[in-house]
Amino acid sequence: MKKLALLFAGLSLFVAATGCSDDNDTVLEAPLVGTWQPLKEVVTTVEVGEDPVSNTITYTDCQKQTRWWFSPDSKGGKTNWGDTATPGQCAILSDIKFNYTYNKEGKDVQMKIQGIVEPQNAKVITLDANTLNLAVREETQDPTIFQTRTYTFKRVPQ
Repeated sequence: MKKLALLFAGLSLFVAATGCSDDNDTVLEAPLVGTWQPLKEVVTTVEVGEDPVSNTITYTDCQKQTRWWFSPDSKGGKTNWGDTATPGQCAILSDIKFNYTYNKEGKDVQMKIQGIVEPQNAKVITLDANTLNLAVREETQDPTIFQTRTYTFKRVPQ
């Protein structure tokens, strides 16, 4: 009788452990849709047969006024702000519009910038409620050199 009770207790634990759903294990990814403020970027250059070289670019207060946005209708844009010749004054340097596609499973983003034939390809490295790390592949003239620009953004509340 004691062995039967132990067997029943063991089976109950097994069923309880394996019968739980994986709902608690699901990691929810925040949407790409929204407005993003860049904080910094890291430019990584890899030449075939060489070690990668990375340089971090920390943005000025003016550059931090730049905004990237992704809308639900697959349209996006980037308004670049920067320093002017007058110290302490900021200005819009460019306003770029693009259409984009986002593949959540592969974390791939393709941006088709207005006026440019070749689309820009990017990869979402991190995406949560407040942070986006987006690695944008840069085209180089030399086929033996590969360059990626990884932007770190924080979400701008709407």
